[in-house]
Amino acid sequence: MNGRGDRNRIPLIAVLSANSISTAGTSLTLIGVPWFVLETTGSAGRAGVVAFCATLPIVVSALIGGPVIDRIGRRRVSVASDLVCGVAVAAIPLLHYADALAFWMLCALMAVGGLLHTPGNTARYVLVPDLAEHAGTTLARAASLFDAVSRGARMVGAALAGVLIALVGAETVLLLDAATFLTSALLIAAGVRGVRAAEPRKAAAPVSLRAYRTELREGYTYLLSNRLLLAVVVMVLFMNGTDQGWNAVLLPVHASAELGGARDIGLLTALFGAGGLTGALLYGAFGHRFSRRAVFTVCVVLCGAPRYAVAALTGTTLPLAVTMALSGIAGGVLNPILTTVIYGSVPDELRSRVSGVLTAGGELAMPVGGLAAGLLVESAGARGALLAMGTVYLLATLSPMVFPVWRTMDAADSGSESESGGTTAEASAPAAEVSSSGPCAPAPAPGARTPRSSES
Repeated sequence: MNGRGDRNRIPLIAVLSANSISTAGTSLTLIGVPWFVLETTGSAGRAGVVAFCATLPIVVSALIGGPVIDRIGRRRVSVASDLVCGVAVAAIPLLHYADALAFWMLCALMAVGGLLHTPGNTARYVLVPDLAEHAGTTLARAASLFDAVSRGARMVGAALAGVLIALVGAETVLLLDAATFLTSALLIAAGVRGVRAAEPRKAAAPVSLRAYRTELREGYTYLLSNRLLLAVVVMVLFMNGTDQGWNAVLLPVHASAELGGARDIGLLTALFGAGGLTGALLYGAFGHRFSRRAVFTVCVVLCGAPRYAVAALTGTTLPLAVTMALSGIAGGVLNPILTTVIYGSVPDELRSRVSGVLTAGGELAMPVGGLAAGLLVESAGARGALLAMGTVYLLATLSPMVFPVWRTMDAADSGSESESGGTTAEASAPAAEVSSSGPCAPAPAPGARTPRSSES
């Protein structure tokens, strides 16, 4: 490849690198914050309150933020989001060291991180189709690589988090997370400079409340006009809500009471990430040979509920570790499927708005999930909470087997992608992606999210 070809790949490499570093930092926070709350307060209920404060602003910003991204520019939004979130995360341990961190301050700082994270995450996510074309690669490859890199980074970050919390404490881990925000901002600022799709839209209507409402309405109209899209969003809503309870409360409480503490949380989350990376790579290599709906239906059932059941019914690490690895493989397949469909179906001029709506829809239950998990643990015990939330997860993921609308998922293949990686607005059945906040997904959005929102 000549020099020009190498330069054409730089923006995509920069976004992938920034996303991997940011995701690794998210894993630090995902484990560090709940452990910090449990260590300093000893209350599962308070851990649930912190999770609520971190995720409610994520939903709010996703609901209203799409048009803002287009007006300010995807590159600028991504950089500003990372910088503000980095300051918010760093303030938690610094105030704690100064003995000045009240509980309401912790909740407020988590809320700031949640509010500012989603626009930046969405801004990077919606750039991938343009950067794939810029780099001369196909959209399916770029989408699979984006998800695989995220899952690999999540695996590394989780493993580091468990070890570092045991060695240096949760406070130091949060400072490292703040450093990942700064690094991500620098990579986007330098590596995506000059990319037209990353700059503000010059043709946008003059700024006014009426114009903003019109642009916002376009995203919601797109969502409401497609039954498959609605079915995906509703299912993901329940998945991400229960996953938030798992990440923010249930797994930390279970690890503290039955397993080996933060070190085992890091191990289990890393195994899930390793499985997710494997699943994403396998789908990228072989997924096109199989029915999209059939693969999705099997994997979505396997990725979630088994974790809750095994944790509730066993008190040792090994069975849960095996389950997490296998569930991660299943979860790793989901986002490449959904990401390819949505990238190929949504026209570029609507991509930021529609992605924001999809993220918001998929994350509406996350604030309730973390809070409910904390309250369930205190009222019914850890085992009862695990079984209750695992049942909700299972019922949600059975929907592709029950409702006929899911049969149209394979019809979305037509027109979803060209070999050049371009997109089209003609595909008949776009789909949302599982939020990055849940461990099953990537994403813009799935997630499984603490201040950065977000896994799986």
